[in-house]
Amino acid sequence: MRDIFAEIYENQPLDPMVSARQGARASLRKRFYQHASAGDGAGEGGFAILLDGKPVKTSQRRALAAPARELADAIAREWDAQEKVIDPAAMPLTRLANAAIDAVADHAGAVADEVAKYLSSDLLCYRAEAPPGLVTLQAKHWDPVIAWASDKLGARVVLIEGIVFAAQPEEAIAAARAAIPKDIWRLAAVASITTLTGSGLLALALAQGAIDAEAAWAAAHVDEDFQMDYWGRDDQALARRAFRHADFEAAVRVLRHTAL
Repeated sequence: MRDIFAEIYENQPLDPMVSARQGARASLRKRFYQHASAGDGAGEGGFAILLDGKPVKTSQRRALAAPARELADAIAREWDAQEKVIDPAAMPLTRLANAAIDAVADHAGAVADEVAKYLSSDLLCYRAEAPPGLVTLQAKHWDPVIAWASDKLGARVVLIEGIVFAAQPEEAIAAARAAIPKDIWRLAAVASITTLTGSGLLALALAQGAIDAEAAWAAAHVDEDFQMDYWGRDDQALARRAFRHADFEAAVRVLRHTAL
């Protein structure tokens, strides 16, 4: 299965940060298997993904496998859901698994550094000066996460009015960085959520159960939703959001089914 899998994912970014930014699409290959399933958990990496009973290898010749049965079953369902062609864009959990196994496993420090870069200019720290309605919404959705980061992580960030960059205290960044997961699956999920929401703080709060997925997604789109309420619906923006939300849900699923 190795050569086929590599061909399916040719030119697909492995890093979850890059994948989330690009939403890249590979050339689509015809479906070549009858049934996808999950193994018994005894193989390399946990529960292997099987196509017609044969294990799938990533492009780096590692087993495409998940650490939890629920994740493996969900990945297998993505493969089963493909009809005439295999579309990686419609397989967010598979893409995230591929990133965790092939990229994050080898470059965990670099991926954590990318999350830390977001923490230094986190969405939640930059506040509108006006109009009052937006100021109120930002405070409602963002202040609880800021308070949690201060109380639970010791990350006392500074709030900034406007969009001009201002450095955060090094102690705050270090405290938040210490909470970035080391497990490769959870790290891949946090990295993806960070990119998708623009906030490392939201990703860490979600990973530690301080906020639920719906609240995190709403918090990430406060500004966009306010603008659409004022100017009207933006169908293109909503279509892009729907695509990103599938990746977000895949990352949330990984956090839900992996241990803290």
